[in-house]
Amino acid sequence: MDKKYYQLLKKQFSSKEAVLTEIINLSAICELPKATEHFMSDVHGEYDAFNHVLRNGSGSIKEKLRDCFPEFSATEISSLATLIYYPQEKLDSECQLKETEEFENYCRINLVYLLKTVKFVGQKYTRSKVRKAFPEKFRYILEELINEVDSTTDKRDYFDSILSQLQNLGEFTRLIVALADTIRRLTVDHLHVVGDIYDRGPYPDKIIDRLIKMPSVDVQWGNHDIVWMAAFSGSPLAMMNVIRICARYGNLDILEESYGINLRMILEYAERYYKPSEAFQPRLVEGVRLSDDEKALLNKLQEATAILQFKLESQLIKRRPDFQLEHRDVLHFIDFSEKTIKLGTEVYELTDFQAPTVNPEQPESLTAEEEKIISHLLNNFRSSDKLKRHVEFLQEKGAMYLSYNGNLLIHGCLPLHENVDFKSFTVNKEAHAGRDLLDFFDQDVRKCLAHPENSTDLATDLMWYLWVGECSSLFGKTAMTTFERYYIKDKKTHVEKKNPYYQLREEAEIIRKILENFGLDEEGHLVNGHTPIKEKNGENPIKADGKLIVIDGGFAKAYQKETGIAGYTLLYNSFGIQLVAHQPFSTVKEAVEKGTDIISLKRLVAEVDQRKRVKDTNVGQTLLSEIADLEVLFEHYEEF
Repeated sequence: MDKKYYQLLKKQFSSKEAVLTEIINLSAICELPKATEHFMSDVHGEYDAFNHVLRNGSGSIKEKLRDCFPEFSATEISSLATLIYYPQEKLDSECQLKETEEFENYCRINLVYLLKTVKFVGQKYTRSKVRKAFPEKFRYILEELINEVDSTTDKRDYFDSILSQLQNLGEFTRLIVALADTIRRLTVDHLHVVGDIYDRGPYPDKIIDRLIKMPSVDVQWGNHDIVWMAAFSGSPLAMMNVIRICARYGNLDILEESYGINLRMILEYAERYYKPSEAFQPRLVEGVRLSDDEKALLNKLQEATAILQFKLESQLIKRRPDFQLEHRDVLHFIDFSEKTIKLGTEVYELTDFQAPTVNPEQPESLTAEEEKIISHLLNNFRSSDKLKRHVEFLQEKGAMYLSYNGNLLIHGCLPLHENVDFKSFTVNKEAHAGRDLLDFFDQDVRKCLAHPENSTDLATDLMWYLWVGECSSLFGKTAMTTFERYYIKDKKTHVEKKNPYYQLREEAEIIRKILENFGLDEEGHLVNGHTPIKEKNGENPIKADGKLIVIDGGFAKAYQKETGIAGYTLLYNSFGIQLVAHQPFSTVKEAVEKGTDIISLKRLVAEVDQRKRVKDTNVGQTLLSEIADLEVLFEHYEEF
């Protein structure tokens, strides 16, 4: 028994009775139903769709409303749901449409509905938790109103008097906004983002700003997140890749406007040395309009950064033989006079290959101008306060994987051999496989983030390996064929052979083996993102007899033609796990004015025999440990 520990613990309580009260309180909390977890993945900068799914709780809000108001029509449910999703926008719209007296009556009626909804969704939480979910300035009044919203005749005048006074003070709209926020917060208790916030879509920064404000959230890093983190943390190679992808999808505003990164030098360089090429045409989503000059500039910038990326990658391959990336040293396989490349035993013609700054004798070498540009850009990335804040958030809330409430969350894969053994990755004569491999990567990601002044150390180079490496849990393919897709017409060279994991994960026994390796019970589940599920072709996101769920369904508009839907999410509450498939989101304006919502279809993944309680969760295990300590303190109170 650690006497000093219990002496410190005792100082938190004024008496032995106070210890007993806390034991009773925590024990009661352990018997409450498990709160709802919400899983999202591969949101790829699509802020509006992400924000809407977050606000509607993947359909959970409407489900709660139907249970709370069974007498309401579908139209009434939809109208009230919209008020909860977008309270300020809905109120502004109704205010413009209604006369003053009619609008005040609308507010009064809906305020009562929202009070009843808060009471309904909050019934599985302690009063303390519900109270803390209210904005501090309204806590007392909202608690009083909720307690009396279903009052009998004896207290009806009291309740009505409070409402009338609030109406006279002009507080209805602020209270409605506060109640709507509380309902959303209580409906979904915790959010998991299983990787890939960045790239393709235009607003990854808005997504992270939104996540920073959330009370309970975690992130499992995806390959696109890692490459942005690496760019901030000193990797010139990752930085070129980030700029290239932004140019490819017409998203330079993310860098210039959102993060304040000055691209003038690299843009002038691209203009000076490159001509537009068919393979580098920017991929713009429907609705994005750019002038021909803007498209030409993006085209040239994309190729300029691609060539710089290949140069820098060649340097990394040379200094990191342990990475076994020699087969990707593409610049050294080129016959510059013939404009051909030899890959393996085959020779291929290069199409529209431009390399005006490449020295055929030393293709990996940078010109003095290029070194100056890269140094300037690295300084700009490191100096972005907003990007620094976002990377720090990803570091604090993120990891390579998460074991939570019996489930395992990994963005991509766990590298395997075809014989089902864990595939090892050897660095400095130390082999890592399975959980140990992901722990190794996690440790070095944090080393890299701690030292952004280093650009060629092992930790920084491993960030790039996570983007392209065969043993990377975020990639898991034999090669990333960026060069081939740009310059070789033969599409068989574009194929990226996947790790056996992606076939073996269909088998329940394999998933059980992985769960066991991470110290989890075989009753748990593995959640992946990363690989878009082509539902329109009949692919099922629920695999391995329900043990594995893949929730990349196409949040990114660029993928929606392939997947046939606009994303998957998961809900895990006290009754089990549901998979939700979403159709594309239109606009907030349509949602507010017409009550349009993302059409979602729910599928049951797993149903529990007994309703899950708080004591069955990670939080519950912590509470049970605290209770055990308090019981010791209570029994020996006088001794401490």
